[in-house]
Amino acid sequence: MASAPFALAQSPSVAPLAASGSLPSLGDSSELSSAAERRIGDRIALSIFRDPDYIDDPVLGDYLQSIWQPLLAAARARGELQPELDERFSWQLFLVRDRTINAFALPGGYFGVHLGLIASVSSADEMAAVLAHELSHVTQRHISRLITQQSRQTPWMIGAMILGVLAASKSPDAASAAIVGGQAVAAQNQLNFSRDMEREADRIGFGVMTDGGFEGRGVTTMFEKLQQAARLNDNGSFPYLRTHPLTTQRIAEAQARLQLAADSAVKPSKESQAEAGRAHVLHAMMAARARILAVPGVDALRSMVTEARHRAAALQPVESPASVANVRDAGALYAGVFASAQLRDFGGARSLLAQLKPLVTEIPHANKVVDLLAIEIDLLAGVVPPSASSADIAKASSRAEVLTEAQSLLTAHRAQEVSSRLQTWVTAHPKDAMAWQILAVAYGNQNQNVRAIRADAESRAAQLDYPAALDRFKAAQALMRSTPSGSDYVEGSILDTRTRQTELLIKEQALQDKIDR
Repeated sequence: MASAPFALAQSPSVAPLAASGSLPSLGDSSELSSAAERRIGDRIALSIFRDPDYIDDPVLGDYLQSIWQPLLAAARARGELQPELDERFSWQLFLVRDRTINAFALPGGYFGVHLGLIASVSSADEMAAVLAHELSHVTQRHISRLITQQSRQTPWMIGAMILGVLAASKSPDAASAAIVGGQAVAAQNQLNFSRDMEREADRIGFGVMTDGGFEGRGVTTMFEKLQQAARLNDNGSFPYLRTHPLTTQRIAEAQARLQLAADSAVKPSKESQAEAGRAHVLHAMMAARARILAVPGVDALRSMVTEARHRAAALQPVESPASVANVRDAGALYAGVFASAQLRDFGGARSLLAQLKPLVTEIPHANKVVDLLAIEIDLLAGVVPPSASSADIAKASSRAEVLTEAQSLLTAHRAQEVSSRLQTWVTAHPKDAMAWQILAVAYGNQNQNVRAIRADAESRAAQLDYPAALDRFKAAQALMRSTPSGSDYVEGSILDTRTRQTELLIKEQALQDKIDR
């Protein structure tokens, strides 16, 4: 899984450009229904969930959501995201453990982000530029229009071809296994976005990005990165340069839009400038985390630790949490802490953590991320985090807080608190597979085996693996029938309902597969 499905890997280069009105709308010439597009996306998403390079990291996930949700809200407010698509599509981000710089959109509102992209962009604004462009390809039904062009191909075959394009950059053999008859290259060529589609996504994406509260400069700085990469010749680290080469016209339009936006913009206050600086601190730490989760190798981890120690030795009192020096120090120290933990040097990790903490105490979001990192170190070391003795998971709000503190409490044998809080969480977030998995462990620790098996089933369903989910639901039913004296009527009723719902989903999928083939 890597470069761009459909050549949908929109780079940061596809950075959104301004809503100047200079480009016409392409209109919706799609013949593919939103329901059919979602089915194609679900098939691809199931394969991505099964891919070993799929990663669910709650900390990075929360950071991306802090960018993604304002973009979705802006698209709704601008009328770009129509109610039917808003309800029917997934709007889900995937994290991919890949060091290359790439992001891509898939049918049905699924979006992939490589760890290499997060590690390489310089700010949340640049990340927003990428995501807003990707979002605009979907809201404008570009993917559906491309699929419509392939009217001779069945939806099932199109899904297989997209998976092949995803696999192609990683292994040609994997691609040939996914695409019968060597159609990967043909699919990629035929499904490339047209220049008009790229320009429309640039224009609309810029408006979505700036209306979402992000700085439009993020567009041009991404173009600058791509221009430099193009001049140095692509060495494989920039997959989107192969499918979405820069053009002088797109670059000029980006610069013009930014100038128009700058001419009409109100000069930022000192407070907003300081807030932007604090956001840079958080991004520096998240970029470091992405580099390490991409598994760069032992030598790279040791290099990060060495750099962190040098910075720690030269630290000066913090004059401004938002200063450039503080941003660099915080990023380097976070990398050193996390890298030390990966190298099993927990003493070194805690020593660097003590140096990092004062740099972020005045930055609430960054401070919370560092607190969670301290818990992670203890969990990796196999010890009960000190915070577990006083943790109140009921007060945790973000996903990363809820799940990290839940794991911490499990080590402290407080499973009942975990199951109580997570049951509330999954009620509000039923597609959170990791939460269901932790809940299954918590129920198992309390010998509530039927509930543990059902939670495991729900985690499979959350990742669209309905046959596996059905097996687990039926296993829970069988266990309940074998112990009627200890049966829970409410739990039994839930199990019966979820079993029927899952059976219906499987039958509908089988019927649709016959039609599509």
